[in-house]
Amino acid sequence: MQNNQQKNSQKTKLRPGQMSRPKNLNLFTIRLPINALVSILHRATGCVLFLILPVILLLLQLSLNSAEHYETVIAILHSPFIKVMLLGLAWAFFHHFFAGIRHLAMDVHWMTTLMKARYTSKVVLVLGALATLVLAVKIWI
Repeated sequence: MQNNQQKNSQKTKLRPGQMSRPKNLNLFTIRLPINALVSILHRATGCVLFLILPVILLLLQLSLNSAEHYETVIAILHSPFIKVMLLGLAWAFFHHFFAGIRHLAMDVHWMTTLMKARYTSKVVLVLGALATLVLAVKIWI
């Protein structure tokens, strides 16, 4: 009997308007809506692009130093591992680009309904994948 009173008293210690909600700390069981997934990926790809920028600028500087350095950079870029990394970077760029256009359109109050937002999220994912696929064909063939 006293345990029930303690539980009830703990429940009443909540602030007014505050509800006792279950907490799910396992992030792998949370299903995000596609809008949230595209938004999170937009932020993550922006971070990746920002962090990889010094490497790209370093390669550009190295390629402009001399003809020998240019050949070295070309040899680096032709390795299969680097090509796969470049495809991942290209996907990050394309996704960030298309998701940025989507966010700008939403800022001017286009596509404000939930149905349109879900549709444009799917379009962003498909366009990013298609653009990466086209680039992959260009790189590997």
